Amino acid sequence: MIVGVPKEIKTDEYRVSMTPAGVHDLVTRGHKVLLEDLAGEGSGIPNQDYLEQGAEIVSRQEIFAQSEMIVKVKEPLPEEYGLLREGQILYTYLHLAPAPELTQALLDQKIVGIAYETVQLPDRSLPLLIPMSEVAGRMAIHEGAKYLERENGGRGILLGGVPGVDPGHVVIIGGGIVGANAAKMAIGTGAQVTLLDINLPRLRYLDDIHGSRLKTLMSNRFNLLESLRTADLVIGAILIPGARAPRLITREMLTHMQKGSVVVDVGIDQGGLLETSRPTTHSDPIFEVEGVIHYCVANMPGALARTSTFALTNATFPYALALAEKGYRKAMKEDPALRAGLNVCLGAITHPEVAKALGKEFTPAEKFCR
Repeated sequence: MIVGVPKEIKTDEYRVSMTPAGVHDLVTRGHKVLLEDLAGEGSGIPNQDYLEQGAEIVSRQEIFAQSEMIVKVKEPLPEEYGLLREGQILYTYLHLAPAPELTQALLDQKIVGIAYETVQLPDRSLPLLIPMSEVAGRMAIHEGAKYLERENGGRGILLGGVPGVDPGHVVIIGGGIVGANAAKMAIGTGAQVTLLDINLPRLRYLDDIHGSRLKTLMSNRFNLLESLRTADLVIGAILIPGARAPRLITREMLTHMQKGSVVVDVGIDQGGLLETSRPTTHSDPIFEVEGVIHYCVANMPGALARTSTFALTNATFPYALALAEKGYRKAMKEDPALRAGLNVCLGAITHPEVAKALGKEFTPAEKFCR
């Protein structure tokens, strides 16, 4: 198979979808890897490292024109829509539920779109989302702490406090991978940490790990509003695979929060947890609504590109290799986890939550695995 690795063009995105080790494994198995010039530069991987493993450096146009499978990190941008070809496999993060224009473009081009974020194991875990959720969860605390500084518009709060002064209050909404990693980092600073979730067994698990250092609450509107009133930093960390993020915090609720508090909406790539959220970039990361600072960067791990690239490709490459070796139909027929990653295929929406979010017809992925 001819596998294409284009350079990411999303603003402030420095990750790359394949490392030289991945190129080595594909080439030694008889596949061909086309790499765009300087695709790995943002992650500190020079062209030469790829060339030594057998990759070919070609133009972006050649990658899209020749490749049977395009492996990316982030979703295609409008200037890339016209480069995609019918029947081409696109293997990347897609986040289609809040993106009707992108979804329609992939349907019109009859793309085989396999989304990292919906590949799901039998235990319902999301193996290709976990590494970036780990990065984003940990990163959310130090980004939030930065914007709590007075010069950045925040309340001027040190999360850990000092002797004789109260620590900051961190509220985490969601106890999954992002929330658990945010809690670990927040507890490490010495902050007062509250975590809300609707999953009681998950709350018990986190309570067993952290004990009295973490306050756990059942997530409901009353507990959420009471927590927001005293929060200095709020981390939005809820994900429903394939679906749009639930809007749990309304604009009216912001009026009850302390002026200069910060919300880091990690769920922004699925539409965001706040009614007032909108995607931002690393070069322009924040905005203020009702006196509350919103940090809504849609590709948070892109700032920590080298760590993120290696963490991501450790998880994504085995599936890329299976797709290259077997083709998408056989690979997905043999692996239900990979089949769950199929979001669009040859003009059909094949993930139920994407279809539901966009109000379109759903076609089971199994139809394309025979």
